[in-house]
Amino acid sequence: MSAFLLLWIDRDGLRDNIDGAVSFADTLYFTMITVTTVGYGDIVPVTEKARLIDAFLLTPIRLFIWLIFLGTAFELLFKRVWERMRMARIQEGLEGHVVVAGFGKNGSTTAAHLLGSGLAAEKLVVIDCDEVACVAARELGAAVIQGDASRDELLEAVRIRAAQRMIISAGRDDTSILIALSARKLAPALHIAITIRNEDNEDIAGAAGASLVVNPVTVTAALLAEGMAPA
Repeated sequence: MSAFLLLWIDRDGLRDNIDGAVSFADTLYFTMITVTTVGYGDIVPVTEKARLIDAFLLTPIRLFIWLIFLGTAFELLFKRVWERMRMARIQEGLEGHVVVAGFGKNGSTTAAHLLGSGLAAEKLVVIDCDEVACVAARELGAAVIQGDASRDELLEAVRIRAAQRMIISAGRDDTSILIALSARKLAPALHIAITIRNEDNEDIAGAAGASLVVNPVTVTAALLAEGMAPA
């Protein structure tokens, strides 16, 4: 905006090689073109003041924009290369591991229990879409992949066929069931445990390939009922 205002105030220092008159639109056009490129020569600065504005204001802005663009492109490329390297490291030696899909309340509690029961951290692989959940899983020492656990590509990346078991707690029954379907398709012999919130979906989860279906509400009710049973 400041560059445009300066050029508009000093528009007499510009020359339009098309019609000779520099209008408001011409000034706006010249500002945008000069900031993003080196210009096309249809409108040029002809006075010393206009050229100084171009040299000391527009050129630094143009360079700054290009540095932002190149920096963003480099960051994306670096992240892609880094992600491939990280995935390769995760895949090395994965055998007999436990895959936890969904690191919410149930998934994180289960993971902590597994580690407390003697499971080595390098044998725990966590998949979750949420960055905060992924950070929490890394703090436990687990190998973490951020993404959709229902995707075949991601399940292949965690070597689902070589896993000992899979625990699914995606927070939504439909999502958990879809993950179970994908995992069962790739690993027919895999033991899959899944948490289901709606009792009506328990049979569907079993049909989707779950080896064990757990409804936290039903389990809690059963434990409470047992606790109230007469001696």
